[in-house]
Amino acid sequence: MPGLSLLALTPDDLDDLSRFEHANRAFFEAHVNARPPAYYAEGGIQAAIAQAVREAAEDQAYQFLLRDATGVLVGRVNLTRVRRTHFHSAELGYRIAHAANGRGHATEAVRLVLQQAFGCLGLRRVEATAAISNTASCAVLRRNGFVQFGHSRRSFELAGRWHGLLHFECHALQEKERV
Repeated sequence: MPGLSLLALTPDDLDDLSRFEHANRAFFEAHVNARPPAYYAEGGIQAAIAQAVREAAEDQAYQFLLRDATGVLVGRVNLTRVRRTHFHSAELGYRIAHAANGRGHATEAVRLVLQQAFGCLGLRRVEATAAISNTASCAVLRRNGFVQFGHSRRSFELAGRWHGLLHFECHALQEKERV
């Protein structure tokens, strides 16, 4: 999708990220477990950004912001639990603003972060999970080359109900496969 850019999270993003998180809090919490209240308290998002910058410097996790052509923050994409020795893998997570849903932003965000993961970050495998009921997220993953490799039942509790997860993986192409 033309016009979308994926940029590493920096301390300069504090105001935009605060607006994004507060504006979309109820929407996100309807689909995933809530962040701790301290995250939304004074200094909470600033502390989270500082932690994200530290984790990137230590090659533990990478957080990116998705912006549209006008610079508006429309989503977040994360590569967490980076494991280098023997694995060269990470776990993918993403969230798109409620107002920006249904426009292909998630598909493009995942495509862009895979370029980062398999390019400059040198990862070989990215894993992701999606709630069984989240057919849109499953479709985003499949459109980006993810293949389902597992299914876990009663994996997480949300609003008093247990939900199952589908487990996906995507691998960097070997040089022989690129030809």
